[in-house]
Amino acid sequence: MQAEDVAELVRKELPDCEIQVQNDGNHYLVVAIGERFEGMSPVKKQQLVYAALNEPLAEGTIHALTIKAFTPAQWEARKA
Repeated sequence: MQAEDVAELVRKELPDCEIQVQNDGNHYLVVAIGERFEGMSPVKKQQLVYAALNEPLAEGTIHALTIKAFTPAQWEARKA
């Protein structure tokens, strides 16, 4: 599964978010940026992204997944 395939699956579940995906084999890093994460716990943020990837995770297509989810303000603060 290509990084862009993973990104499309997440975009379907979180269409209001910017999604970036990097992979090394079947290990993926998903960065999601969106206003919907405002006020959410880190666990809840990860659950939203995991929900989009349940099938490839269950099949083993995705072996390891790292999720980083930010609000746009948090994302901008990281860039500074």
